[in-house]
Amino acid sequence: MRNREMVTKEKILLFSLAVLGQLTVSFAVKEDRLLNPAKLKMFVDELPDMPKIHGFDMVSGVPKSKSLKIGMFKKKWKFHKDLPPTPVFAYGTSKHTATVPGPTIEALHGVDTYVTWRNHLPKKHILPWDPTIPTAMPEKGIPTVVHLHGGIDEPESDGNSNAWFTAKFKSRGPMWTKKKYHYHNNQHPGNLWYHDHAMGLTRVNLLAGLIGAYIIRQPNVEAPLGLPYGSEFDRPLLVFDRGFHTDGSIYMNSTGNNPSIHPQWQPEYFGDAIIVNGKAWPRMTVRRRKYRFRIINASNARFFRFFFTNGLRFILVGSDSAYLNKPVVTNDILLAPSEIADVVVDFSKSKNETVILANDAPYPYPSGDPVNEANSKVLKFIINGHHELDTWRVPKKLMKYPSPDLSSVSHTRYIAMYEYTSDIDEPTHLYLNGKPYEAPVSETPKVGATEIWNIINLTEDNHPLHIHLGLFKTLDQTALVKEEEFKNCMTKINDAIKCQISKHARGKKIEVPAYEKGWKNVYKMKNGTVTKILVRFSYIHSNESYAFDATSEPGYVYHCHILDHEDNAMMRPLKFFK
Repeated sequence: MRNREMVTKEKILLFSLAVLGQLTVSFAVKEDRLLNPAKLKMFVDELPDMPKIHGFDMVSGVPKSKSLKIGMFKKKWKFHKDLPPTPVFAYGTSKHTATVPGPTIEALHGVDTYVTWRNHLPKKHILPWDPTIPTAMPEKGIPTVVHLHGGIDEPESDGNSNAWFTAKFKSRGPMWTKKKYHYHNNQHPGNLWYHDHAMGLTRVNLLAGLIGAYIIRQPNVEAPLGLPYGSEFDRPLLVFDRGFHTDGSIYMNSTGNNPSIHPQWQPEYFGDAIIVNGKAWPRMTVRRRKYRFRIINASNARFFRFFFTNGLRFILVGSDSAYLNKPVVTNDILLAPSEIADVVVDFSKSKNETVILANDAPYPYPSGDPVNEANSKVLKFIINGHHELDTWRVPKKLMKYPSPDLSSVSHTRYIAMYEYTSDIDEPTHLYLNGKPYEAPVSETPKVGATEIWNIINLTEDNHPLHIHLGLFKTLDQTALVKEEEFKNCMTKINDAIKCQISKHARGKKIEVPAYEKGWKNVYKMKNGTVTKILVRFSYIHSNESYAFDATSEPGYVYHCHILDHEDNAMMRPLKFFK
């Protein structure tokens, strides 16, 4: 059985390499037909509001659980009025209604939502992919699996990368469990998003369009805050970058940075067109009053440092999936891939009738290229001239969640980030703790535990670390001293204690921004630093136990959320015990 399985995998790999060769030729032909983003005029398309789907039913005025069926479809999508329709993969209840991003799912705290995710995708991908990195490889079809980012739910519904499935569930990954996912919605109210999570294909499936927003509301707790509410004043903004060919198709480099090792894989993807809710550089007309924007960075690798060109400020009310304790006012916000900023903007404070939401984050972040004319612009707001009565407010206090309790810490872990390079000094792969994903699990917390994780970044990049199921607070970030000495020791023995981490974690303290001091599920692990986080594997809003068995298969994961890194292979399993 084992030998037959190995032969089958070898056949699939050889077939995949042959297909890759054909794909590389066909995609390479298009390389010289890249679209110059300057050909597209900015701010000509209206900002869309994505379709909304309620994850609950109202029966005699009482909310009840609801089952949804949401599919993944190949279709054409207009990213800009002057760009030909783009082949995409899109979420929706039908091919006709499917959108990029997908519909916003609105759930209620304490009311279960069930979703059967259906794969209607064709046999052939619209983008190049690389079978030489750890990848889901069925004999036929495109593997997909959905992860609800920020969700506190059972392992069977977490979207494990090896729980993938193809069209009509004909092929299933080794950790596949069931068709219908169960989202309990028992956690605190806040912002989540759903996206594909298939092994080795996350970067290409998201580039193709498989993303969408998910909001958990708790009216009895949120309404008294008085924040902007309703479809006009409360808008999710999914922001991401794309490159295009002149025929409208999505550009993705078909040649790897180490083509003799990985024919297609590149360490980061960047596109110059900035997309918001499915439109390139859109515009939005607003009234002179407060608006709430739930900003999700859905890019593969691009960091955004958002600011307003006229000095208008952000009022941060939440970060990732949780409200802050109190609002934070700031001129700019740095968002890594997958991070969420929940902001209020008061347009009555603007002295201008127009303002641009702009970006100045280098790419790759922090030491890459400066922004250009195209990727430095995001969204234009056209502000109505007359002032009006604004009934919305931002209270001085928001949500009171527990402060970090060091006395409750049961375990301390050290998680090191490594990047490996080829003879030509180009990245070949990245590991957490020097281990591939397939290596035996090493992180095995107890359900309900509080732990300290020390994240040691020995690479040159800033890595946004995402922990499934857990929520954490960043306690401090400290620069390493004698970094090369420490890095050499870690490369040899991969043991932070034996390499005397206490002697090296004594450099400059990097201040944690005020708007990132709340409970998060992603944080930017700055290069050359040790970041200490306090992780809770329990609810933050109550002492209730999980309504599911977190110890069951297939478990959870933690990973870098630069998708090109996650795919190759900066992800590790996370298993719990009682």
